[in-house]
Amino acid sequence: MRRLHPFLITLLTASLAGCASTSTAPSASRATAFHVDVPSVAHPQGETPHWWYRNGAAKAAAHGAMQGKAKNVIVFLGDGMSLTTVAAARIFEGQRKGMPGEENLLSWEHFPHTAFSKTYNTDSQTPDSAGTMTAIASGVKSHMGAIGVAAGHKGECTPDGSKDLLSWLMLADSAGLATGIVTTARITHATPAATYAHVSHRDWENDTDLPPEATEAGCKDIAQQLLAAARFGHGPTVALGGGRGEFLPVDMRDPEEDDKVGQRLDGRNLVAEWQQAHPQGAYVTNTQQLQAAADAPQLLGLFEYDHMQFEHDRRKDAQGEPSLADLTRTAIRTLSRKPEGFVLLVEGARIDHANHYGNAYRALDETVAMSDAVQAAVEATSRDDTLILVTADHSHTLNFVGYPVRGNPILGKVRGQGGEDDTPGDLARDQNGQTFTTLTYANGPGYTGASNRQPAGPKHFLHAPSSVEPSEGRPDLSQVDTEHPDYLQEALVPLKSESHGGEDVGIWAIGPGSDAFRGTLEQNAIYHVIVQATPKLRARLCAAGTCDANGVPVELPRPVDFEKK
Repeated sequence: MRRLHPFLITLLTASLAGCASTSTAPSASRATAFHVDVPSVAHPQGETPHWWYRNGAAKAAAHGAMQGKAKNVIVFLGDGMSLTTVAAARIFEGQRKGMPGEENLLSWEHFPHTAFSKTYNTDSQTPDSAGTMTAIASGVKSHMGAIGVAAGHKGECTPDGSKDLLSWLMLADSAGLATGIVTTARITHATPAATYAHVSHRDWENDTDLPPEATEAGCKDIAQQLLAAARFGHGPTVALGGGRGEFLPVDMRDPEEDDKVGQRLDGRNLVAEWQQAHPQGAYVTNTQQLQAAADAPQLLGLFEYDHMQFEHDRRKDAQGEPSLADLTRTAIRTLSRKPEGFVLLVEGARIDHANHYGNAYRALDETVAMSDAVQAAVEATSRDDTLILVTADHSHTLNFVGYPVRGNPILGKVRGQGGEDDTPGDLARDQNGQTFTTLTYANGPGYTGASNRQPAGPKHFLHAPSSVEPSEGRPDLSQVDTEHPDYLQEALVPLKSESHGGEDVGIWAIGPGSDAFRGTLEQNAIYHVIVQATPKLRARLCAAGTCDANGVPVELPRPVDFEKK
């Protein structure tokens, strides 16, 4: 008899449990929902941090999040993972398996609860990763570029902490839970940084990046704030990603890239400082070292000088980088030793970067890699005590177009019809008789006019032009391999870097409290579902006096109240 994969067994069990409780769960959730009064305000001028926090709390409480009994929380963040990226990646993965592809599902698409997330920043219809992750991590929407601070202006300095926001990572540390961060970007990049740092400008990753006036005013760079996060408890138990250059001084060579030195001008070696603070912990820079550190109580892994490599490009031997799934398994194994529970962020960061490069192959490949990581998390945890949610911070301009036949290669040229009324044939053609691909970008470096980097015609990875010439029509793709990993999909508007999109992104959830994810939510409500569905988190908030009579955390917490005394 053929054995079922453990992941399928887990999902089948979850589905049966869901079927068994279908008749009672919805009514029970409604019966135990709580009402929170939220004042009406003028938009956007009336949207204060306190209003955003209370508004998000009201939505989560009305959806029954307070009934959650999560011990552990894992948040998977696909940076830039638009719904189009998800749809194309599911087909991409299916076709790798020899299937037509459309019938395939990524791991999280089996989850029982889904919602949409509205992603705008307080000052921008189309958001960035800093403001969006701040909303997800702290329950308060903020400005474009803000990391862990309430809305204001990029570059302003508030060292008194008056704009600082409390993330669920800091809250969990203060409540005695283990905490972890996993990312394929620099660990000081916008998404991971929003869980432990407070800066009004996302680019302040090391002290060299701060303008003199900000330094003089007392602002701190993001890298040193990772170590300072221990003031809430112990700091992250696990921190795995890229970005060694942000932690090393300028007089120190990188251990793997001899032509590079650290970026810090303050003389601090933050890796050495972390090691001194965690004498039993392990600092690792490659797969072999990560495997050898399996029993270490704390882990700091900086696997690249800059961002980690794309999945397609990474070395897969012992001296190379671990996969996102490997990092996820390691983080869960280490964090699970804490009997009180844990909170973990896992970011598939390079989905976003590949989309910015206009390279659909790597964007889809990175999405599949995150699907593998989600599967690993489901297999390593229990649905009974672990809330797992998968979402994105924002979308991109990737388009899924034309009328290709079933099973047509998702990265290929459209084979079938060019329009609804066309007669199905071989390759579809535009009105000029040219073939075209299923996937395109609305803007970006795939624009086919000549640039200062590449000649007119199809572009290939990596292309970051500083000047372009107008395109004279579309190129002939008949002899172009559009399925090649380095092919850049055509872009309508020429930009050095493809832009984000402003439409909603998905939320998929499983585990205690996951049924609170339904409908269309403001992005900051994600935080409130997490804290309300995790008893230890909401108890810590109530102990600080932020809860109403029903025990719902409704008042904006001050980070200083959660620091060790």
